[in-house]
Amino acid sequence: MEIEFHKIELEDKEKINSYLQKKKYRSCDLVFANIYLWSRKYPTQYAIVEDTLIFCGIAEDGGPSVTFPAGDMEQVPRAMEAVFQWFDKQQARFRMHLVQEKEFALLDSWYPGKLQITYNRDIADYVYETEKLATLAGKKLHGKRNHINRFQENYPQWAYEPLTKENVEDCFQMALKWRQEMQCEIDLEKRDEMCVTLNALRLLQELELKGGLLRTEPQGEVIAFTIGEPLGKDMFVVHIEKAFAEIQGAYPMINQQFVLREAQEYKYVNREEDTGSEGLRKAKLSYRPAFLIEKGVVTLL
Repeated sequence: MEIEFHKIELEDKEKINSYLQKKKYRSCDLVFANIYLWSRKYPTQYAIVEDTLIFCGIAEDGGPSVTFPAGDMEQVPRAMEAVFQWFDKQQARFRMHLVQEKEFALLDSWYPGKLQITYNRDIADYVYETEKLATLAGKKLHGKRNHINRFQENYPQWAYEPLTKENVEDCFQMALKWRQEMQCEIDLEKRDEMCVTLNALRLLQELELKGGLLRTEPQGEVIAFTIGEPLGKDMFVVHIEKAFAEIQGAYPMINQQFVLREAQEYKYVNREEDTGSEGLRKAKLSYRPAFLIEKGVVTLL
């Protein structure tokens, strides 16, 4: 079967979202904003196959890698057959990435003994109970409360604002200063992340993202901001969070305030992966996640 892949454009958002909304098992990677913003760094295309949506990227060995079909479940087996035929025609090794445990269970039931999955801990999503992030209740989160209390003591006139087109420029300026302080231009990963951050700010309205910012005083300079969006009916995903580390409590404060004001209608908050960074993993674990969303690569045995 011929599969026609297309570059992901902003005008594809409605079409792509119509399929992603049918996806039963979720991860932070498979939302339009993340896919679109990162597709310039990691070339990704999409195709509609048997009325399901698949993405195709490039694996470490240079070969193609696709995602589990998103759509009505009765269409997925036919889409999988078309995908296998496409790999054969390309004379490429079958590879499917970002596969979750329950998706692999389906694949294994359809193709028993023919597939294997290898999970990558570095890309597992950290998912938290919204109420716990908002209240920081309990002995294990005592340190977070202390940081917030210290911030409020040091900056009694602090102010939180929803991110809008009126104040987004202030976040641009803060991000540019953060980029300079963190020497992003000499660190490839940080540079790529900052490009995504600036584009998310630039396309905030078009991508229908929610954001919030923190100032040490009303009308003062922005010292932290964060951006996210809903991920299904019961989960909110935080894509971006930036704060000046030298301001004690800035990170815990924007974390808590954003959840309090923008994510209360959702049971869970997904704060994405740690990318294998030891410091980031320690920070994410310190907030006591409710569970992790494991994702792996499926190949033929």
